[in-house]
Amino acid sequence: MSKRKVLFLMTDSQRADMLGCYGNSDMHTPNLDRLAEQGIRFDKAYTTQPLCQPARAGIFLGCYPHSCASWSNSMGVSGNVQSIGKRLSDHGVHTAYIGKWHLDGGDYFGLGRCPEGWDADYWYDMRNYLEELTPEERVISRRTDSIEKYDIKEEFTFGHRVADRAIDFLKNYNDEDFFCVASFDEPHGPYLCPKKYVDMYADYKLPRPGNFDDTLEDKPEFQRLWARPFRHLTEDPEFRASHKEFFGCNTYVDYEIGRVLEAAEKYAPDAVIIYTSDHGDMLFSHSLTGKGPAPYEENARIPLLIKGFGSRVDENPVSHINLAPAVFEMMGIDIPKAFEGKSLYPELADGSVRVNDHIFVEYGRYEVDHDGFGSFQPMRCIFDGRYKLVINLLDTDEMYDLQEDPDEMVNLIHEERLSQVRNKLHEALIDQMYRTRDPFRSYHWEDRPWHRMERNWDSRHMTRQRENEEYEPRQLDYDTGLEMESAVRKK
Repeated sequence: MSKRKVLFLMTDSQRADMLGCYGNSDMHTPNLDRLAEQGIRFDKAYTTQPLCQPARAGIFLGCYPHSCASWSNSMGVSGNVQSIGKRLSDHGVHTAYIGKWHLDGGDYFGLGRCPEGWDADYWYDMRNYLEELTPEERVISRRTDSIEKYDIKEEFTFGHRVADRAIDFLKNYNDEDFFCVASFDEPHGPYLCPKKYVDMYADYKLPRPGNFDDTLEDKPEFQRLWARPFRHLTEDPEFRASHKEFFGCNTYVDYEIGRVLEAAEKYAPDAVIIYTSDHGDMLFSHSLTGKGPAPYEENARIPLLIKGFGSRVDENPVSHINLAPAVFEMMGIDIPKAFEGKSLYPELADGSVRVNDHIFVEYGRYEVDHDGFGSFQPMRCIFDGRYKLVINLLDTDEMYDLQEDPDEMVNLIHEERLSQVRNKLHEALIDQMYRTRDPFRSYHWEDRPWHRMERNWDSRHMTRQRENEEYEPRQLDYDTGLEMESAVRKK
């Protein structure tokens, strides 16, 4: 039976171990922990790119970032790419997006305009929030020290206003088929929340992970450059990461999510609830901070909880790219050809099913508007649940065995005993790049020092045209001017 009510909850920069249900009992997240008890907790869930806009492309467009001009922040999505809001609303589903969008090519706060397909009465991105404030309040909202200086109330925060609107939607439209998104910016900086949440972590420090001791000697050069300002910290055996504002906002957003979950239980108890975050945060692991082109677990692994299909823990590798087709399948709507991931629905419905042989993570650059953050760092990664292979096109490649080396300390890229496993992953990754029309595909990814392949100017001699026939005419064959018979064919 189809499930046509879906509440989608999302946070920003909240890696998996920032929830109690993922094993860190020091993190106070009672509402999300309760959701985990009621639903499925995915222990190996990954973003498509550990960066805000690209990650959202994988979720809300159903495409890898490289496929829709979203491989960096501040890039406009391709004009012929439709969001799932547009696609679902065209099938009679009431769609509402409330909160951080980050897919319109504007600056961090967005353009403040509702994209086609979503309910304009509920549209509320961060620019809309700022436009509600006075100039003085805007500055206050962007400074962490405002917590102490101005005694910030929950009603002042973006997260509270997002939650209010989501609750209102559930109250008013629970008798309709719906897909409602509440997208919180918290716990992303500038870390604004009521002081009592920050005080909870005033003296707290994260346990020291083993990868604080990573010298990065056999890792890519860009990681050593990234780590250079912080190595003196992690080299101190007594150093542990502390960030009371970050952790405080982590607990605060759990509170706001709890308000929405309470409303869902009251007004739409039969709704499927999906919760995730866009990406994680390094927090000094491997001497790195923030997010960027390294698909380490702290950065690329994200929490994913889904309520509505029983209660269990799923240990198969899954990706954000699996969510859009899953929503369509559970709603009984044909999955568009333009979606690039497999539907997670069979795995939701039957715990014995594993949908993905591999999942894929990529990276392009941090932001078009910013010169820093490593600038252009093309990366493609494949993970099979144990082995993670990373190709850094302009630098040293990596391979890790997460079963034997969960801290990802030992780079096995030149380990001869694993050459068959490594090369098989490499070939699957290259096939994926061609299958998804990756615009950066070339022989440079194929011919690596540890797996030599013949360089070929014309590569696979194929053409791969787009199939998006719900919203654009069938593309034409260059040689005949007639409608293409097959999207993938010899050129």
